[in-house]
Amino acid sequence: MYEIYYEDLMIGQASTFGAYEVTREEVIEFASKYDPQPFHLDDDAAEKSVFGALCASGWHTCAMMMRMLVDSLTEQKMASLGSPGIDNISWRRPVFPGDILSVTSKLTEKRDSKSRPELGLAKSEFTVKNQKGETVMTMNSNMMIAKRSK
Repeated sequence: MYEIYYEDLMIGQASTFGAYEVTREEVIEFASKYDPQPFHLDDDAAEKSVFGALCASGWHTCAMMMRMLVDSLTEQKMASLGSPGIDNISWRRPVFPGDILSVTSKLTEKRDSKSRPELGLAKSEFTVKNQKGETVMTMNSNMMIAKRSK
């Protein structure tokens, strides 16, 4: 089932993936459910805001990044076992309908789990960019990766 395990990961390795097109409908739908601030829901209110136009919630940006990450991990057949947490998230620029997002990940650390010898822990830096190459979000995340069975 899996082809890439903890032992295969190398500090410094990087990859770029995804091409997620942000739609107006999805921005409004997500905000309606989870972040109902006027600049995520209403064009007139958004135009008068600091953003100048309807924009996605930062949490929506996280969700879109997560979808691209899971798709990439699945395509790579990586033995990912989820995440014990995020170290930080920074929303650098607003994300607007029509933007096309992509992600770059870089592995910065890895270590054996002390409590779960069957897995390792990996830290990665994620950078989400729009189609103009502008960074819209950065995040440092931790992942649990299965080790090969002996």
